[in-house]
Amino acid sequence: MENLFQSYKTHLAQTTNFAPVQLEIEKAEGIYLHDKEGKKYIDLISGVAVNNLGHRHPKIMDAIQKQLDKYLHIMVYGEFVQEETVKLAEKLASLLPTSLSSSFFVNSGSEAIEGAIKLAKLHSNRYEIISFKGSYHGSTQATLSLLGDEKFKNPFRPLAPLQKQLEFNNFEQIKEITSQTACVIIEPIQTASGMIMPKDNFLQSVREQCNKTGVLLIFDEIQTALGRTGKLFALDYFHVVPDILCLAKSLGGGLPIGAFISSPEIMNSLNNGHPLMGHATTFGGHPMVCATALATLEVLSSENYLKEIESKSLLFRKLLVHSKIKEIRGTGFLLAVDLGNAEITQKFVENVIPNGLITYWFLFDNTSFSIIPPLTITEEEIEESCAIILKTLDEI
Repeated sequence: MENLFQSYKTHLAQTTNFAPVQLEIEKAEGIYLHDKEGKKYIDLISGVAVNNLGHRHPKIMDAIQKQLDKYLHIMVYGEFVQEETVKLAEKLASLLPTSLSSSFFVNSGSEAIEGAIKLAKLHSNRYEIISFKGSYHGSTQATLSLLGDEKFKNPFRPLAPLQKQLEFNNFEQIKEITSQTACVIIEPIQTASGMIMPKDNFLQSVREQCNKTGVLLIFDEIQTALGRTGKLFALDYFHVVPDILCLAKSLGGGLPIGAFISSPEIMNSLNNGHPLMGHATTFGGHPMVCATALATLEVLSSENYLKEIESKSLLFRKLLVHSKIKEIRGTGFLLAVDLGNAEITQKFVENVIPNGLITYWFLFDNTSFSIIPPLTITEEEIEESCAIILKTLDEI
Protein backbone atom coordinates (compact mmCIF):
# COMPACT_ATOMS: atom_id res chain seq x y z
CA MET A 1 0.00 0.00 0.00
CA GLU A 2 2.74 2.48 0.96
CA ASN A 3 4.66 1.68 -2.21
CA LEU A 4 1.63 2.37 -4.37
CA PHE A 5 0.95 5.71 -2.67
CA GLN A 6 4.61 6.66 -3.02
CA SER A 7 4.51 5.82 -6.71
CA TYR A 8 1.28 7.81 -6.98
CA LYS A 9 3.00 10.89 -5.55
CA THR A 10 6.19 10.39 -7.55
CA HIS A 11 4.93 9.57 -11.02
CA LEU A 12 1.57 11.35 -11.23
CA ALA A 13 1.54 15.14 -11.49
CA GLN A 14 0.00 16.53 -8.31
CA THR A 15 -2.60 19.29 -8.52
CA THR A 16 -2.76 20.52 -4.91
CA ASN A 17 -0.25 21.80 -2.39
CA PHE A 18 -1.72 19.62 0.32
CA ALA A 19 -2.21 15.86 0.54
CA PRO A 20 -4.65 14.46 -2.03
CA VAL A 21 -7.44 12.14 -0.92
CA GLN A 22 -5.44 8.93 -0.77
CA LEU A 23 -8.15 6.40 -1.45
CA GLU A 24 -7.26 3.38 -3.54
CA ILE A 25 -10.56 2.39 -5.13
CA GLU A 26 -11.12 -1.29 -5.80
CA LYS A 27 -14.56 -0.99 -7.39
CA ALA A 28 -17.57 1.28 -7.70
CA GLU A 29 -21.24 0.37 -7.94
CA GLY A 30 -24.35 2.53 -7.72
CA ILE A 31 -23.72 5.42 -5.32
CA TYR A 32 -20.82 3.62 -3.58
CA LEU A 33 -17.05 3.51 -3.91
CA HIS A 34 -15.20 0.56 -2.34
CA ASP A 35 -11.55 0.70 -1.28
CA LYS A 36 -8.95 -2.07 -1.08
CA GLU A 37 -9.84 -2.83 2.54
CA GLY A 38 -13.50 -3.39 1.65
CA LYS A 39 -14.75 -0.13 3.20
CA LYS A 40 -17.48 1.59 1.21
CA TYR A 41 -18.10 5.29 0.76
CA ILE A 42 -21.19 7.16 -0.41
CA ASP A 43 -20.21 9.23 -3.44
CA LEU A 44 -21.97 12.58 -3.03
CA ILE A 45 -20.04 14.33 -5.81
CA SER A 46 -20.53 11.80 -8.64
CA GLY A 47 -17.00 12.31 -9.95
CA VAL A 48 -17.83 16.05 -10.01
CA ALA A 49 -21.19 15.80 -11.78
CA VAL A 50 -20.12 12.99 -14.13
CA ASN A 51 -21.85 9.86 -12.84
CA ASN A 52 -25.45 11.09 -12.94
CA LEU A 53 -26.65 7.49 -13.20
CA GLY A 54 -24.24 6.28 -10.55
CA HIS A 55 -21.34 3.92 -11.14
CA ARG A 56 -21.64 1.06 -13.62
CA HIS A 57 -25.30 1.53 -14.49
CA PRO A 58 -26.40 -1.74 -16.17
CA LYS A 59 -27.56 -0.08 -19.40
CA ILE A 60 -24.31 1.84 -19.75
CA MET A 61 -22.26 -1.31 -19.15
CA ASP A 62 -24.39 -3.14 -21.71
CA ALA A 63 -23.75 -0.38 -24.28
CA ILE A 64 -20.01 -0.68 -23.66
CA GLN A 65 -20.03 -4.44 -24.17
CA LYS A 66 -22.05 -4.23 -27.38
CA GLN A 67 -19.75 -1.59 -28.85
CA LEU A 68 -16.64 -3.58 -27.86
CA ASP A 69 -17.86 -6.33 -30.15
CA LYS A 70 -18.12 -3.91 -33.13
CA TYR A 71 -15.25 -1.42 -33.34
CA LEU A 72 -13.48 1.39 -31.49
CA HIS A 73 -11.75 4.34 -33.17
CA ILE A 74 -11.72 4.09 -36.94
CA MET A 75 -11.34 7.63 -38.33
CA VAL A 76 -11.13 11.27 -37.27
CA TYR A 77 -14.32 13.16 -36.50
CA GLY A 78 -16.85 13.47 -39.29
CA GLU A 79 -15.02 11.52 -42.00
CA PHE A 80 -16.89 8.21 -41.70
CA VAL A 81 -20.56 7.60 -40.91
CA GLN A 82 -20.61 5.91 -37.51
CA GLU A 83 -24.01 4.69 -36.37
CA GLU A 84 -23.50 5.45 -32.68
CA THR A 85 -22.40 9.03 -33.34
CA VAL A 86 -25.32 9.73 -35.66
CA LYS A 87 -27.85 8.19 -33.27
CA LEU A 88 -26.52 10.30 -30.39
CA ALA A 89 -26.88 13.48 -32.46
CA GLU A 90 -30.42 12.46 -33.43
CA LYS A 91 -31.33 11.75 -29.80
CA LEU A 92 -30.02 15.12 -28.62
CA ALA A 93 -31.96 16.88 -31.37
CA SER A 94 -35.15 15.08 -30.31
CA LEU A 95 -34.72 16.25 -26.69
CA LEU A 96 -33.71 19.86 -27.33
CA PRO A 97 -35.52 22.87 -28.85
CA THR A 98 -35.66 22.75 -32.65
CA SER A 99 -33.02 25.50 -32.94
CA LEU A 100 -30.49 23.18 -31.27
CA SER A 101 -30.37 20.29 -33.71
CA SER A 102 -26.78 20.09 -34.96
CA SER A 103 -24.03 18.64 -32.72
CA PHE A 104 -20.24 18.71 -32.88
CA PHE A 105 -18.73 16.10 -30.55
CA VAL A 106 -15.40 16.62 -28.80
CA ASN A 107 -13.60 15.06 -25.82
CA SER A 108 -14.19 17.38 -22.86
CA GLY A 109 -15.97 20.42 -21.52
CA SER A 110 -13.04 22.73 -22.21
CA GLU A 111 -13.01 21.59 -25.83
CA ALA A 112 -16.75 22.17 -26.11
CA ILE A 113 -16.31 25.75 -24.89
CA GLU A 114 -13.38 26.30 -27.26
CA GLY A 115 -15.42 25.04 -30.20
CA ALA A 116 -18.42 27.17 -29.26
CA ILE A 117 -16.30 30.34 -29.04
CA LYS A 118 -14.70 29.63 -32.42
CA LEU A 119 -18.12 29.00 -33.93
CA ALA A 120 -19.48 32.29 -32.53
CA LYS A 121 -16.57 34.25 -33.99
CA LEU A 122 -16.89 32.63 -37.40
CA HIS A 123 -20.64 33.17 -37.56
CA SER A 124 -20.72 36.75 -36.27
CA ASN A 125 -17.46 38.13 -37.69
CA ARG A 126 -17.09 39.83 -34.30
CA TYR A 127 -14.44 39.22 -31.68
CA GLU A 128 -15.50 40.52 -28.25
CA ILE A 129 -16.48 37.78 -25.82
CA ILE A 130 -18.44 38.46 -22.64
CA SER A 131 -18.41 36.12 -19.66
CA PHE A 132 -19.20 36.57 -15.96
CA LYS A 133 -17.25 36.96 -12.75
CA GLY A 134 -17.48 33.80 -10.67
CA SER A 135 -17.75 31.58 -13.74
CA TYR A 136 -15.76 28.48 -14.61
CA HIS A 137 -15.47 27.31 -18.22
CA GLY A 138 -12.32 25.18 -18.23
CA SER A 139 -8.57 25.28 -17.65
CA THR A 140 -7.06 25.61 -21.13
CA GLN A 141 -5.34 28.82 -22.15
CA ALA A 142 -8.40 30.07 -24.04
CA THR A 143 -11.02 29.05 -21.49
CA LEU A 144 -8.97 30.65 -18.71
CA SER A 145 -9.64 33.94 -20.50
CA LEU A 146 -13.33 33.41 -19.72
CA LEU A 147 -12.75 32.33 -16.13
CA GLY A 148 -14.31 34.53 -13.47
CA ASP A 149 -11.60 34.34 -10.79
CA GLU A 150 -8.42 36.42 -11.11
CA LYS A 151 -6.36 34.22 -8.77
CA PHE A 152 -6.63 31.32 -11.21
CA LYS A 153 -5.97 33.48 -14.29
CA ASN A 154 -3.10 35.75 -13.33
CA PRO A 155 -0.21 33.23 -13.52
CA PHE A 156 -1.01 32.59 -17.20
CA ARG A 157 -1.32 36.11 -18.58
CA PRO A 158 -1.32 37.36 -21.26
CA LEU A 159 -4.56 35.60 -22.16
CA ALA A 160 -6.85 35.99 -25.15
CA PRO A 161 -7.67 39.64 -25.94
CA LEU A 162 -11.08 41.32 -26.26
CA GLN A 163 -12.58 39.65 -23.20
CA LYS A 164 -15.07 41.48 -21.00
CA GLN A 165 -16.47 40.25 -17.69
CA LEU A 166 -19.77 41.32 -16.19
CA GLU A 167 -21.17 40.64 -12.73
CA PHE A 168 -23.58 37.73 -12.51
CA ASN A 169 -27.09 38.96 -11.55
CA ASN A 170 -26.19 42.60 -12.27
CA PHE A 171 -29.06 43.78 -14.47
CA GLU A 172 -27.51 47.21 -15.07
CA GLN A 173 -24.40 45.72 -16.70
CA ILE A 174 -26.42 43.77 -19.26
CA LYS A 175 -26.44 46.87 -21.46
CA GLU A 176 -22.69 46.33 -22.00
CA ILE A 177 -23.69 43.58 -24.43
CA THR A 178 -23.54 45.53 -27.70
CA SER A 179 -23.31 45.11 -31.46
CA GLN A 180 -19.53 44.78 -31.01
CA THR A 181 -19.98 41.55 -29.05
CA ALA A 182 -19.60 38.16 -30.74
CA CYS A 183 -21.09 36.09 -27.94
CA VAL A 184 -22.06 35.95 -24.31
CA ILE A 185 -21.16 32.76 -22.45
CA ILE A 186 -22.91 32.02 -19.17
CA GLU A 187 -23.54 29.16 -16.76
CA PRO A 188 -27.26 29.00 -15.90
CA ILE A 189 -26.10 28.25 -12.34
CA GLN A 190 -22.60 29.27 -11.25
CA THR A 191 -21.40 25.93 -9.95
CA ALA A 192 -17.74 26.64 -9.09
CA SER A 193 -18.78 29.63 -6.98
CA GLY A 194 -20.98 27.50 -4.77
CA MET A 195 -24.23 27.08 -6.72
CA ILE A 196 -25.13 30.73 -7.28
CA MET A 197 -28.61 30.92 -8.80
CA PRO A 198 -29.71 33.57 -11.31
CA LYS A 199 -32.01 36.14 -9.71
CA ASP A 200 -35.50 36.92 -10.97
CA ASN A 201 -35.38 36.94 -14.78
CA PHE A 202 -31.64 37.54 -15.18
CA LEU A 203 -31.12 34.85 -17.83
CA GLN A 204 -34.20 36.06 -19.72
CA SER A 205 -32.87 39.63 -19.64
CA VAL A 206 -29.50 38.51 -21.02
CA ARG A 207 -31.34 36.62 -23.77
CA GLU A 208 -33.38 39.72 -24.66
CA GLN A 209 -30.27 41.93 -24.88
CA CYS A 210 -28.56 39.37 -27.10
CA ASN A 211 -31.60 39.39 -29.37
CA LYS A 212 -31.54 43.19 -29.60
CA THR A 213 -27.85 43.35 -30.49
CA GLY A 214 -27.55 40.25 -32.68
CA VAL A 215 -25.25 38.53 -30.21
CA LEU A 216 -25.00 34.74 -29.86
CA LEU A 217 -25.84 33.39 -26.41
CA ILE A 218 -23.85 30.35 -25.25
CA PHE A 219 -25.05 28.24 -22.31
CA ASP A 220 -22.34 26.30 -20.48
CA GLU A 221 -24.39 23.35 -19.20
CA ILE A 222 -21.41 21.13 -18.57
CA GLN A 223 -22.49 20.60 -14.96
CA THR A 224 -26.14 21.69 -14.97
CA ALA A 225 -27.45 19.35 -17.69
CA LEU A 226 -28.86 15.83 -17.71
CA GLY A 227 -31.21 15.99 -14.76
CA ARG A 228 -29.32 17.99 -12.16
CA THR A 229 -32.05 20.65 -11.89
CA GLY A 230 -34.90 18.17 -12.19
CA LYS A 231 -35.16 18.95 -15.89
CA LEU A 232 -33.08 17.25 -18.55
CA PHE A 233 -31.42 20.58 -19.35
CA ALA A 234 -31.23 23.75 -17.27
CA LEU A 235 -32.48 25.69 -20.29
CA ASP A 236 -35.81 23.88 -19.76
CA TYR A 237 -35.72 24.73 -16.05
CA PHE A 238 -35.18 28.45 -16.72
CA HIS A 239 -37.17 28.60 -19.99
CA VAL A 240 -34.35 30.27 -21.93
CA VAL A 241 -32.99 28.87 -25.21
CA PRO A 242 -29.37 29.72 -26.10
CA ASP A 243 -27.94 29.88 -29.61
CA ILE A 244 -25.19 27.42 -28.68
CA LEU A 245 -25.32 24.80 -25.94
CA CYS A 246 -22.21 23.17 -24.41
CA LEU A 247 -22.38 19.74 -22.75
CA ALA A 248 -19.82 17.35 -21.27
CA LYS A 249 -19.25 15.57 -17.92
CA SER A 250 -22.36 13.40 -17.34
CA LEU A 251 -23.18 13.06 -21.05
CA GLY A 252 -20.78 10.12 -21.43
CA GLY A 253 -22.12 8.09 -18.52
CA GLY A 254 -18.62 7.87 -17.04
CA LEU A 255 -16.58 8.14 -20.25
CA PRO A 256 -15.12 11.40 -21.62
CA ILE A 257 -17.16 13.39 -24.13
CA GLY A 258 -18.08 16.99 -24.86
CA ALA A 259 -20.41 18.62 -27.35
CA PHE A 260 -21.37 22.01 -28.64
CA ILE A 261 -24.79 22.18 -30.23
CA SER A 262 -26.45 24.83 -32.37
CA SER A 263 -28.69 25.31 -35.39
CA PRO A 264 -27.60 23.96 -38.79
CA GLU A 265 -27.38 27.54 -40.04
CA ILE A 266 -24.96 28.65 -37.32
CA MET A 267 -23.03 25.38 -37.31
CA ASN A 268 -22.49 25.64 -41.06
CA SER A 269 -20.11 28.54 -40.35
CA LEU A 270 -17.50 25.88 -39.51
CA ASN A 271 -17.62 24.68 -43.09
CA ASN A 272 -15.85 27.68 -44.51
CA GLY A 273 -14.31 26.31 -47.65
CA HIS A 274 -11.26 24.48 -46.32
CA PRO A 275 -11.30 20.97 -44.79
CA LEU A 276 -10.99 21.04 -41.00
CA MET A 277 -10.30 24.79 -40.85
CA GLY A 278 -13.41 25.56 -38.79
CA HIS A 279 -12.70 23.01 -36.06
CA ALA A 280 -11.08 19.59 -35.86
CA THR A 281 -10.67 16.71 -33.43
CA THR A 282 -9.30 13.19 -33.74
CA PHE A 283 -11.25 11.38 -31.04
CA GLY A 284 -14.40 13.51 -30.90
CA GLY A 285 -17.50 11.42 -31.56
CA HIS A 286 -15.70 8.24 -30.49
CA PRO A 287 -18.15 5.36 -31.06
CA MET A 288 -17.68 3.85 -27.59
CA VAL A 289 -18.41 7.11 -25.81
CA CYS A 290 -21.30 7.96 -28.10
CA ALA A 291 -22.81 4.56 -27.33
CA THR A 292 -22.66 5.22 -23.56
CA ALA A 293 -23.94 8.78 -24.05
CA LEU A 294 -26.90 7.46 -26.03
CA ALA A 295 -27.65 4.92 -23.29
CA THR A 296 -27.46 7.69 -20.69
CA LEU A 297 -29.95 9.87 -22.57
CA GLU A 298 -32.31 6.95 -23.15
CA VAL A 299 -32.36 6.11 -19.43
CA LEU A 300 -32.86 9.72 -18.32
CA SER A 301 -35.59 10.43 -20.88
CA SER A 302 -37.55 7.23 -20.29
CA GLU A 303 -37.28 6.44 -16.55
CA ASN A 304 -38.57 8.31 -13.50
CA TYR A 305 -35.36 9.69 -12.00
CA LEU A 306 -36.08 13.30 -12.99
CA LYS A 307 -39.54 13.30 -11.41
CA GLU A 308 -38.01 12.51 -8.02
CA ILE A 309 -35.23 15.14 -8.00
CA GLU A 310 -37.25 17.96 -6.42
CA SER A 311 -38.62 15.87 -3.53
CA LYS A 312 -35.24 14.27 -2.86
CA SER A 313 -33.54 17.66 -2.92
CA LEU A 314 -36.05 18.90 -0.36
CA LEU A 315 -35.28 15.85 1.79
CA PHE A 316 -31.60 16.87 1.91
CA ARG A 317 -32.64 20.37 2.98
CA LYS A 318 -35.08 19.05 5.58
CA LEU A 319 -32.54 16.72 7.19
CA LEU A 320 -29.46 18.95 7.05
CA VAL A 321 -30.21 21.21 10.00
CA HIS A 322 -27.19 21.98 12.17
CA SER A 323 -25.75 24.97 14.00
CA LYS A 324 -22.68 24.90 11.72
CA ILE A 325 -24.79 25.06 8.53
CA LYS A 326 -25.41 28.70 7.60
CA GLU A 327 -27.15 28.21 4.26
CA ILE A 328 -27.94 25.67 1.55
CA ARG A 329 -27.86 27.11 -1.98
CA GLY A 330 -28.76 25.72 -5.37
CA THR A 331 -31.54 23.58 -6.71
CA GLY A 332 -32.23 19.92 -7.40
CA PHE A 333 -29.05 17.88 -7.05
CA LEU A 334 -26.77 20.91 -7.40
CA LEU A 335 -26.44 21.95 -3.76
CA ALA A 336 -23.86 23.91 -1.78
CA VAL A 337 -23.88 23.59 2.00
CA ASP A 338 -22.29 26.74 3.42
CA LEU A 339 -20.52 26.38 6.76
CA GLY A 340 -19.43 30.01 6.77
CA ASN A 341 -15.80 29.20 7.57
CA ALA A 342 -13.02 27.90 5.31
CA GLU A 343 -11.12 26.07 8.07
CA ILE A 344 -14.25 24.27 9.28
CA THR A 345 -15.16 23.34 5.71
CA GLN A 346 -11.74 21.85 5.01
CA LYS A 347 -11.88 19.88 8.26
CA PHE A 348 -15.32 18.61 7.38
CA VAL A 349 -14.33 17.46 3.88
CA GLU A 350 -11.31 15.63 5.28
CA ASN A 351 -13.05 14.10 8.33
CA VAL A 352 -16.21 12.94 6.59
CA ILE A 353 -14.21 10.47 4.47
CA PRO A 354 -13.34 8.09 7.35
CA ASN A 355 -17.05 8.19 8.24
CA GLY A 356 -17.85 6.74 4.82
CA LEU A 357 -18.82 9.68 2.60
CA ILE A 358 -17.13 11.64 -0.21
CA THR A 359 -17.84 15.30 -0.85
CA TYR A 360 -15.71 18.29 -1.87
CA TRP A 361 -15.35 22.05 -1.68
CA PHE A 362 -15.73 24.50 -4.57
CA LEU A 363 -13.04 26.16 -6.67
CA PHE A 364 -14.19 29.69 -5.86
CA ASP A 365 -16.01 29.11 -2.56
CA ASN A 366 -13.95 27.64 0.28
CA THR A 367 -16.66 27.91 2.95
CA SER A 368 -19.08 25.43 1.35
CA PHE A 369 -19.11 21.74 0.43
CA SER A 370 -20.98 20.18 -2.46
CA ILE A 371 -23.87 17.75 -2.69
CA ILE A 372 -23.97 16.47 -6.27
CA PRO A 373 -25.14 12.86 -5.82
CA PRO A 374 -26.08 10.35 -8.50
CA LEU A 375 -29.68 10.91 -9.57
CA THR A 376 -30.27 7.27 -8.68
CA ILE A 377 -29.81 7.85 -4.94
CA THR A 378 -32.75 6.58 -2.85
CA GLU A 379 -34.46 8.32 0.05
CA GLU A 380 -32.95 5.77 2.43
CA GLU A 381 -29.48 6.54 1.05
CA ILE A 382 -30.14 10.28 1.45
CA GLU A 383 -31.07 9.68 5.09
CA GLU A 384 -27.87 7.67 5.58
CA SER A 385 -25.82 10.42 3.90
CA CYS A 386 -27.32 13.17 6.05
CA ALA A 387 -26.73 11.16 9.24
CA ILE A 388 -23.04 10.88 8.32
CA ILE A 389 -22.83 14.61 7.52
CA LEU A 390 -24.44 15.61 10.82
CA LYS A 391 -22.27 13.18 12.78
CA THR A 392 -19.12 14.64 11.20
CA LEU A 393 -20.24 18.22 11.87
CA ASP A 394 -20.67 17.28 15.53
CA GLU A 395 -17.19 15.74 15.63
CA ILE A 396 -15.34 18.74 14.19
